[in-house]
Amino acid sequence: MNPIHERLHLRTRRQFLAAAGQFSLGAIALRSLMGGESARGSDIVPDAVNPLAVRQPHYMPRAKRVIYLHMSGGPPHLDIFDYKPELVKRDGQDCPDEFTKGRRFAFTGGTPKLMGTPRTYGQYGKAGTWMSDAVPNFQRIADEICVVRSMNTDQFNHTPAELLLYTGSPRQGRPSLGTWVTYGLGSENSNLPGFVVLISNGVQPSGGQGCWGTGFLPSVFQGVQCRSKGDPVLYVSDPPGMDRPMRRRTLDSLRRLNEMQAEELGDPETRTRIAQYELAFRMQASVPEVMDISREPASVLEAYGATPGDASFANNCLLARRLVEQGVRYVQLFDWGWDFHGTGPSEDIRNGLTEKMARTDKPVAALIEDLRQRGLLEDTLVLWGGEFGRTPFREGRTAASTNLGRDHYPDCYSMFLAGGGVRPGITYGETDELGFGVVQDKVHVHDLQATILHLLGFDHKRLTFRFQGRDYRLTDVHGEIVRGILA
Repeated sequence: MNPIHERLHLRTRRQFLAAAGQFSLGAIALRSLMGGESARGSDIVPDAVNPLAVRQPHYMPRAKRVIYLHMSGGPPHLDIFDYKPELVKRDGQDCPDEFTKGRRFAFTGGTPKLMGTPRTYGQYGKAGTWMSDAVPNFQRIADEICVVRSMNTDQFNHTPAELLLYTGSPRQGRPSLGTWVTYGLGSENSNLPGFVVLISNGVQPSGGQGCWGTGFLPSVFQGVQCRSKGDPVLYVSDPPGMDRPMRRRTLDSLRRLNEMQAEELGDPETRTRIAQYELAFRMQASVPEVMDISREPASVLEAYGATPGDASFANNCLLARRLVEQGVRYVQLFDWGWDFHGTGPSEDIRNGLTEKMARTDKPVAALIEDLRQRGLLEDTLVLWGGEFGRTPFREGRTAASTNLGRDHYPDCYSMFLAGGGVRPGITYGETDELGFGVVQDKVHVHDLQATILHLLGFDHKRLTFRFQGRDYRLTDVHGEIVRGILA
């Protein structure tokens, strides 16, 4: 085919209308169809050459960066933060019909038995925050954290619940929380990704890569999965036989070809591709250094319980501190194994929870203390929690088992936040005496999303991206800022 004809053949209607100019009949018709709003929407305009350049939010932020610690599976909040003496008194009784009739649960039917916590609770910190003996290291940071006991979600299965939490939708295809943050703020370090994902022991969350994907936002804002064992980032190292100068020459040639294509077709993803190649080249030198925790003093490794070379949650907590210290905007940790159904000893809310917390609450406490000591906690928002909670009754499949477990429960659960403009040392929200519903200060996941963006300096209703004729946002058409937890 004639090259000119081929070029015209490949040209899309959108590119034709763009090339025809704003006063062409096509452009006028397009504006008419869009209600005159084709240029309306987000005031975030990433630089075409350097899309991760630092951008200013809508107003003065309280937090500059985020570390989100996700316990994938749904931690048993009634055995950690939400103490229910009445539920303990009624342990083993039939669950009242009012709480189960007409309700659907993941693995429980009929009339389940109420189950009070077997854990021992106490009050810690100046405000007397209730915590169980499962979290001895959380107890010492009680004055640093804000425990929210009134979280609420719409989903009771793992994948849709995680997607709703991180993308605002229970279905795949929307941009993730970390993507929205880096889209809005850019990155403070041009040699590192703006959004880094760390996964303990290589087990991904149920929501998969959708929890850190870009959806319809430019792919340069996607989370980059790094590893604490082996190559820090897969496929970034040079292949055998290629040295760094040869890699540079190769990238220069690719850049010229991509710039020709961008000039010809005007596809913004081509510019994104150029930026990603250049970032990957810079990461070859910067990532191995920041991911090398053996550079830390022995006292710091001991505080976290970290061991260089392991793919552990403790290592990832230490890496999170090192990454934000170097200007990474958003660090997401995923830790698998919090689905306490009681199907085996590791899912028992007695010894199983004790063992799980022994590997996790120490590094979390160390992270918060380390950030405080380095002067970073003030403008670093740290969050700990899961995608939903657990039922106040025994899970149906394991009701006759020697292991104690709980089913999925979306109506209420607990999490905590620290630093970054959050009021420390408080408990926010209440559930009823048996733990079936929120009775005070309900916080939906969309409210949490709106609050995170607010602390970062954004009006969540204005942080939008136009796609298929609609301005999308993380909170969809929902979300209210939880002002009761703000400092």
